[in-house]
Amino acid sequence: MALKNFCNISFLALTAASFLFTLAHAADVKEADLAGSWYPGSKQELTKLLKGYLGSVNPEKVDGRIFAIISPHAGYQFSAPVAAYGYKLAGSKDIKTVIIVGFSHRKAFDGIAVYDRGSFRTPLGEIAVDAKLAASIEAQNKRIYFYPEAFDGENSVEMQIPFIQLVFEDALIVPLSFGTQSYNDAKILADALAAALKGRADCLIVASTDLSHYHPYDEANSIDRHFISLLSAMKASELYKDAKLGLSEACGIMPITAALLTAEELGYNGIKILKYANSGDTFGDKTRVVGYLSAVIFEALRGPTGEEEPRMLLNNSQRKRLLEIARESITSFVGNGKRKSFTEDDPVLNQPLGAFVTLHENGELRGCIGNMAAQGPLYRTIADMAIEAATGDPRFPQVSPGEISKLELEISVLSPLKKISSTDQIKIPGHGVLVRRGFKSGVYLPQVAVETGWNKEEFMTSLCEHKAGLEPDAWKDPATDIYIFNAEVFNEKGDPT
Repeated sequence: MALKNFCNISFLALTAASFLFTLAHAADVKEADLAGSWYPGSKQELTKLLKGYLGSVNPEKVDGRIFAIISPHAGYQFSAPVAAYGYKLAGSKDIKTVIIVGFSHRKAFDGIAVYDRGSFRTPLGEIAVDAKLAASIEAQNKRIYFYPEAFDGENSVEMQIPFIQLVFEDALIVPLSFGTQSYNDAKILADALAAALKGRADCLIVASTDLSHYHPYDEANSIDRHFISLLSAMKASELYKDAKLGLSEACGIMPITAALLTAEELGYNGIKILKYANSGDTFGDKTRVVGYLSAVIFEALRGPTGEEEPRMLLNNSQRKRLLEIARESITSFVGNGKRKSFTEDDPVLNQPLGAFVTLHENGELRGCIGNMAAQGPLYRTIADMAIEAATGDPRFPQVSPGEISKLELEISVLSPLKKISSTDQIKIPGHGVLVRRGFKSGVYLPQVAVETGWNKEEFMTSLCEHKAGLEPDAWKDPATDIYIFNAEVFNEKGDPT
């Protein structure tokens, strides 16, 4: 009898617990987990704190619509002085939905979680989920799915919400969280976001990350400077590879990679670092610090020289077609000595633009030839330069028919050259540079700085000495003409995994 009563009581207790859970789920209100510990638990105190941080910063403006911000997610006493920069600059009544891209610190799961319903509650009140946009993102790929447990105690998402509530009046949110870390999942989310956001100018992405973790102050600065130099070049795959090799420590490498890939697909081509600091700067203890970054990704309308900055020109299908033309040209010419003829109707591929074709074999340079200035339609330039890279680079023997299948092709489509009056106008990494004095000249493509890790002085010194045959410091001489250019760089190697 006692056992029977015990079982009945247990059943009633479980039933009551299940009923309470069902009520909570039916309401679909996600309660804050970190209020009162990671940030203040009262509305008055939290509002005062955030307004204080926002009021104390004056970020430099950018010329173009802001598409995404990169923001830290540690406790506010550590990271909020840095996060305030991005939120203050991006603050706008035009933003209707903020997409928070975080990742799971605590819950192991496969794929990408989305919170697609209800609302989140913090001391500042409730903020609703944009269920329609969340459903649109979720519908793009089965690896994106509703998994509310991924957001329990998740600071990479929750720490962004009070800032959003205060800065973006009446905005909705779409919380996302990566489980597994793979480049393929970053690309999946980027494709989904690009499809859902195409044609919209009322959404903002927040990519949530901290940088280096628990190093002495100077060591942390060195690690983070390396990361920031790669981020400034907006090369998502290289950032991801670098993180997998352990050369940088951005815990939110997945949100950053996805944000950069989405920006690339939608044509947002500018990035600006607003503020870097670590907990040694914001909290005082410099023995074991964590790095924080605030940055914006935007539509760059003007470059560092004040002229119009070239926007991203090629979409994925156009890039794929140019790579096909390059390979088919090499195969035909090396195989039977004949130049294959192409006719392209795409107006973008018919634009007169300079370009380089670079060949690699087993990871080593095998040839690189290009035209800085436009000489006919782009697709013909690519065909010609591909053949020249395979057969006309004086540094290498001609490519043999047996090597063709081993080649990895890379194309750089160039903006027009801009002559500059001061080396202060050179952005490294970012710009390609041509130097010329008399009959001597040399050029480095923008990716050289990323591949080598050189700073501006190292880049320019090597360019003068080793490419142009000038004195190493010739770039400091007013008699040397210096030109800068941008490049869209893409290759056949495929995405890293």
